[in-house]
Amino acid sequence: MLPPAFFARDVVAVARDLIGVGLFVDGVGGLIVEVEAYDPFDPASHAFNGPTKRNAPMFGPPGHAYVYRIYGMHWCLNFVCGEQPGSAVLIRALEPAVGIETMAERRGTGSLKLLCSGPGKLCQALSVTGAQNGAALDTPPFALTPAPAAEDIAVGVRIGLTKAAETPWRFGRVGSPYLSKPFR
Repeated sequence: MLPPAFFARDVVAVARDLIGVGLFVDGVGGLIVEVEAYDPFDPASHAFNGPTKRNAPMFGPPGHAYVYRIYGMHWCLNFVCGEQPGSAVLIRALEPAVGIETMAERRGTGSLKLLCSGPGKLCQALSVTGAQNGAALDTPPFALTPAPAAEDIAVGVRIGLTKAAETPWRFGRVGSPYLSKPFR
């Protein structure tokens, strides 16, 4: 298991170190292959304008989930981290490994590449909802296992942003077929 101290570091360092980490929710999951970092000084971050009811977990202790809904239909899972309040890492994609049949049923697809290749798909496959918002990452339903080895990391700009779109805080496993989008 990853201890809470793992998350109490610089958000970009945590984001890079999450590549290859095992993420399991109620025993279903796989290896993290893509993430994006956000800090409170970043205009693209939910924390940029300070604490609100929606982003409250971002201002709480590191090592907790921040789960929110986008477009009124997709859940997104973030890991609260950083040396200061207001930082989080969006989990963008997983390489499915355990509970693949369960993920396929939840997603309505048998394509391994499409099960967790985007933040909304990942949450649907793992059954992450607002019920996990604020939950500690070192207790059930979450289980995070250390990366088995150092990963070759691709770096690029974040996806789908209009503010701070050029910030190179998207990280992913080089050559992974499970990414939400290829790196340039």
